[in-house]
Amino acid sequence: MMPRMTLKVGCQLQPQATSVAALRDAWRRADAMGADSIWIWDHFFPLFGDMDATHFEGWTLLSAMAADTRHAMLGTMVTGNSYRNPELLADMARTLDHLSGGRMYLAVGAGWFEKDYEEYGYEFGTVAGRLRRLEADLPRMKKRLAALNPPPVGPMPLLIGGSGRTITLRLVAEHADAWNCFGPPENFAELSAILDGWCAKVGRDPSEIERTVCIAQDDVEDVDRYVDVGVDHLVVMTGAPFDLGPLESLIAQRDSLR
Repeated sequence: MMPRMTLKVGCQLQPQATSVAALRDAWRRADAMGADSIWIWDHFFPLFGDMDATHFEGWTLLSAMAADTRHAMLGTMVTGNSYRNPELLADMARTLDHLSGGRMYLAVGAGWFEKDYEEYGYEFGTVAGRLRRLEADLPRMKKRLAALNPPPVGPMPLLIGGSGRTITLRLVAEHADAWNCFGPPENFAELSAILDGWCAKVGRDPSEIERTVCIAQDDVEDVDRYVDVGVDHLVVMTGAPFDLGPLESLIAQRDSLR
């Protein structure tokens, strides 16, 4: 695959072991620095470290993020599809798109963190079952979005996150405007080639799908490694106390490519 001529960069702010005030300060700083995107996650408990640490719900935080920022695209990386009715989720995203002035992604995945399901009364089931539900819910989201009045004011790309070769990447080819996986570049390149194959099977132009990759803070040097294998958008994962130095490095490298 030929290198892309542009690169977008962003950060995911992890809402654990922190405060709302610290999160608001971090996303305001990221927006002022010139991040192309700012993300939160969609979980109900910490994912690592002190499992009893403070934690905040992502979609509620997005409302404040939409009001506090002016430039960056916003979203969850990614929403657990099983947690909300798909019609409601579409309406929530559309409303936040208006609050943000057209800067929302609707980003979804099949879900994986068992504690979220058990503690909040959702059926965890199996990986296959959650993927079947995602497959059934995606057309419902799109149908509701088409019926809402008013519609979204921005493009509101539908992003699907995941690396499942048989089902998830097929769903990306069939439905998504964007796709997210994790680094390193070799992992992305392997999965991206499989996605291209699914696009060929379903009659989709693979260049229509924005390709995003989440990376750790120690993986921000030499973004050419990712650009050279076709990554469109790098998102550095950032926890409290929200050192945005890695994001600053990504922004500088992005600007040097322009």
